[in-house]
Amino acid sequence: MGWLRFALRAGAFGAVTYGGLVLLLVLRLIERPLFGLDRPWTPQITRFVCRASLRIMGIGLTVSGQPMDQRGAMVANHASWLDIFALNACTTLYFVAKAEVAGWAAIGWLARATGTVFIARKGTEAKRQQALFEDRLRAGHRLLFFPEGTSTDSLRVLPFKSTLFAAFYTHGLEQVMHIQPVTVVYHAPKGADPRFYGWWAEMTFAGHLVQVLAAPRQGRVEVIFHPPVPVDAFADRKELARHCERVIAASHPLLDRPHAP
Repeated sequence: MGWLRFALRAGAFGAVTYGGLVLLLVLRLIERPLFGLDRPWTPQITRFVCRASLRIMGIGLTVSGQPMDQRGAMVANHASWLDIFALNACTTLYFVAKAEVAGWAAIGWLARATGTVFIARKGTEAKRQQALFEDRLRAGHRLLFFPEGTSTDSLRVLPFKSTLFAAFYTHGLEQVMHIQPVTVVYHAPKGADPRFYGWWAEMTFAGHLVQVLAAPRQGRVEVIFHPPVPVDAFADRKELARHCERVIAASHPLLDRPHAP
């Protein structure tokens, strides 16, 4: 039955995801010459696909708070590849991901098509990437960063790296930008390991995808939008990063729950 569930869900999941991708690419051919960096239409396709995908997988979604309407960026804890679907289902945003993701089969295509910003972990790329961030932020794109730098078992929040926050303190951006912390919480299926939805260490995407799609019961994902804060309320990137880390960790209800070794 597990493989049957996987086959049925995987078929529907693939049809919705890649059917949406084809529609998005066709529409982008019209949207790009008319609006350039701006994307007034295609993010609605992304949001629909992500909401539909969560329903197909059987994962519930609950949302607390409101996505920001000010110019700026969001930062969230990172537990799983499912974060992409959960966060995109809530609002229009553009992810910031490590450059390697662009080369991943399936995920890389989706990421590029939906406007993900790819960054390389090289000091020589810092100025170019900062300029790219500024262009996207000034175009009104709401970027979303995962400051932990990696995904976790979903029951912890790793220390936030402040490097990416530096882009918010250049050329006067700090005077007009806000940052919104967002907490993502996965509630495992009843009776399952609390880390069921976490994707970390040496786990493969394919293996975790099969585990999720084949599960007889599903849990839910909870997305909590916290009040946005003005960047210039913090002296520097490190202070801003610490604030976001504290807010996100303090609102995560499962951090101290014991789990199997």
